[in-house]
Amino acid sequence: MQIRIWSILLLSMLSGWTNAQNTIQIKVLTEHEKEALLGANVLFEDLQKGAITNTEGIASFTAIPNGSHKLMISFLGYKTIETTITVPSSAEFIFYLEESKGALNAVTIEATRSTRDIRRIPTRIEVIGGEELFEKNMMNPTNISMVLRESTGIQMQQTSLSSGNQNIRIQGLDGRYTQLLRDGFPLFGGFSSGLSIMQIPPLDLKQFEIIKGSASTLYGGGAIAGLVNLVSKTPDYEPELDFMFTQTSAWGSTLNAFYSKRNDKFGVSLYASGNYQQIFDPEDDGFSNLPETTSITFNPKFYYYPSEKTTFWIGLNGTYDDRIGGDVSTIENNQNGTQQYTEENISKRLSSQAVFTTKIDSTRVFTLKNSFSFFDRELNVPNLQFNGTQLNSFTEATLQHNYDKNDWTLGANLYTTNFDEDDNAALQRDQDDVTLGVFVNSNFDLSENWILETGLRTDFAKGWGVFALPRVSLLYKNDSGFSSRFGGGLGYKTPDLFTEEAEFINFENIVRIDKNVLKAERSYGLNLDFNYKTKIFDDTVGFSINQLFYVTAIDNGLLLNVNDNNFFQYENADGLILTQGAETNIKFSYGAFKWFVNYALIDAKLRYLPGNPQKPLTAKHNAGSVVMYETEKWRLGYETYYTGSQFLSNGTETTDFITMGFLAMRNFSWGGIYANFENFTDRRQSRFSPLVLPPHSNPTFPEIYAPTDGFILSIGLIIKPFGNHSEHHDDH
Repeated sequence: MQIRIWSILLLSMLSGWTNAQNTIQIKVLTEHEKEALLGANVLFEDLQKGAITNTEGIASFTAIPNGSHKLMISFLGYKTIETTITVPSSAEFIFYLEESKGALNAVTIEATRSTRDIRRIPTRIEVIGGEELFEKNMMNPTNISMVLRESTGIQMQQTSLSSGNQNIRIQGLDGRYTQLLRDGFPLFGGFSSGLSIMQIPPLDLKQFEIIKGSASTLYGGGAIAGLVNLVSKTPDYEPELDFMFTQTSAWGSTLNAFYSKRNDKFGVSLYASGNYQQIFDPEDDGFSNLPETTSITFNPKFYYYPSEKTTFWIGLNGTYDDRIGGDVSTIENNQNGTQQYTEENISKRLSSQAVFTTKIDSTRVFTLKNSFSFFDRELNVPNLQFNGTQLNSFTEATLQHNYDKNDWTLGANLYTTNFDEDDNAALQRDQDDVTLGVFVNSNFDLSENWILETGLRTDFAKGWGVFALPRVSLLYKNDSGFSSRFGGGLGYKTPDLFTEEAEFINFENIVRIDKNVLKAERSYGLNLDFNYKTKIFDDTVGFSINQLFYVTAIDNGLLLNVNDNNFFQYENADGLILTQGAETNIKFSYGAFKWFVNYALIDAKLRYLPGNPQKPLTAKHNAGSVVMYETEKWRLGYETYYTGSQFLSNGTETTDFITMGFLAMRNFSWGGIYANFENFTDRRQSRFSPLVLPPHSNPTFPEIYAPTDGFILSIGLIIKPFGNHSEHHDDH
């Protein structure tokens, strides 16, 4: 009998304990948009139970006992909530997180077409944002060349002394193998060629996303070496207004202005930039090292938010750019240049962008985007005028599915390019290209430590054929700060007239592209990298290292050769272009100090030539060091960069050189003042070899392998009427 009584009491206690265990859901939304936050951390502090919100913003818990419990909800870039809830008052609790001004923003990537945080993406991506981008804006507010040039393994190759035109080279490969994007739209290229980099001011950009290695599966032909996606700032509920004025010792003046603001239904961003550069001749040899330049850019965008799930925006970008270089006296006296050499580039650009995005449900997002671009360029040198217009269009539709452990994107896009050379030209080199592409890309969590990314694109290029482009990447990560990525893919590039070699000779006497003779270039690439991040010396010093190894091979490389009639024509190489190497990036942080060290090995071989020589104008060894000191009031930076010896096209080996720079900025509540001592040791090519060979009436231009402008001091003023709230991002 006593046993039965104890059994009944025990069952009653167990029943009461079971009834006290509750299943509840914590839902986390953004305060303004009322959108679900994926990946927010929810913790019952007293129970030491935690969970991460799913795509619907929900974190689920079981076995929560009755009573009051301390709850903490946090998400990078938002204010942490610490509160107490009583269970079982409700089965679902809803909380709204407020964006934290000045806090670290979560690094989200647009270039990979995924909504994942960068730490969960198998594709290797470099992000330049926040403080680093802000620093480079001060060094060069006229264009983005400074940002790209100082990224490990990237070279800005100047193709013209007179105009200053530059192309981007990733891991030793020519500029035509890099896809340049802005907010996911193909940007410039083709007839723009080396001018494009010079016509993108950086003040309205939020971050740079750089993928090295084949990315053609994501964005089609042209991304053999990689892609660079420029991500624009978007309006927030709090207004942003920035003015930036810079004056240089080379007599260059730049004024940038940016404004953005939104409310519940509408938003706007306005960007304007103006630059005037006087002709600059530091050698006093009568020939310009910097051209006389007048450049104006205007970029308004309008946003509409019809509901919490839908966003629509349209933008317009206009640029006028006139740059003339060559014989200084001829330009200063406004002469026509018939007796002395001058080169003038006059370009006008107008492009539109439109994007419609809507959340169909908690897991699916549909996006439709379109862009039209018009480019008019006039190139004038003695006895030669090259004029033409280019019309580009881009239309894309994508459907994204986002689940807890898997996300995938299905899409299709249409590219059109039409180049129309002036009707009076002796050689009519019009070109009309149409490419239709369909693609799918997926990320799948194999486990807590392994994530797999796969993709497949098929492009139908009019006149060139069909191209199937698979890619695969695998990420391993653990909780000790170590991760590794391994991936590879195929790529292609259809031939067009506008290459670095063609620009170097001002497109003179080059016959048109013949689709019946030429083949598209094909590529095969692999990347492997290792990452480690930790704290050393009793957790006082932060340390991180990234080590990358890569190889890319290009078949049917496009070459510009002289034919039997002494004209230039394009041919396919009978052999591979092979680039392989390594990149090392190390970062130390201690209090307000940061130290970045990098090294790049670029072994780029032309295997279609006897002896497999190193690719011209490609330094095999490059290294850099940047020391930064940052507080609320001060920002100080000291940079040192080493560029190894290179080979010219004629086989001559150049000298190696070191450049140094120093930046100082003082912050105030209203903005800041700064001074930048760029290349203060005055390293320039004219100290090693001539930049131009006489006579000035018919000069010869050697290839450019070193800086041409030398030491330039810039002083500037930044005004922020709504307060100095510069963003700070983690660099990955």
